[in-house]
Amino acid sequence: MPTPLQDVSVFLVSTLLSLYVIALMLRMLLAMARADFYNPISQFLVTVTNPPVLLLRRFVPPLGRLDTSVLLLIIVLKMLEIWLVATMRGVNPPFGVVFMVTVFQLLQLLIYIYIVSIIIHAIMSWFMAAGGHMGRNPLSGLLHSLNRPILDPIRRVMPQMGMVDLSPLVAIIGLNVLLILLRSLF
Repeated sequence: MPTPLQDVSVFLVSTLLSLYVIALMLRMLLAMARADFYNPISQFLVTVTNPPVLLLRRFVPPLGRLDTSVLLLIIVLKMLEIWLVATMRGVNPPFGVVFMVTVFQLLQLLIYIYIVSIIIHAIMSWFMAAGGHMGRNPLSGLLHSLNRPILDPIRRVMPQMGMVDLSPLVAIIGLNVLLILLRSLF
């Protein structure tokens, strides 16, 4: 039976590493979406994640728009988190299991990031449209850039429903279907 100190340790390790992995993934996704680099939120993500990324970039070159040093760091930190948590719970998982769980959890995280960002962007568009300040909000611009690769193809094939954009709903349904299929594989 785990002690309260073990539970606190697991919680802290998991939370801190997960938050850093999320920051790295957002940095990578925003760079791939060519979001505004000078946006204050982008600058925050770059500042927080730059020390290990710049070190890795000396050895790991990018592949086109994919920053492979960031991707490698995401994978390594997620694997470290899974291994540390398992070890703190008294389990010594094999490398292959840790790698497979890492891939599964990172794909899940990627889908959740898009689901949450689409929901936040849709809600912001409702409130911002009334005030007319949508373009001035730094988060709105980033969410628009981040979600554009998913929403634009849907908008091209979906008929316009007057003033209501149903593409976020279709995207969220599709992303949830992907989550269900991903879970069925693992």
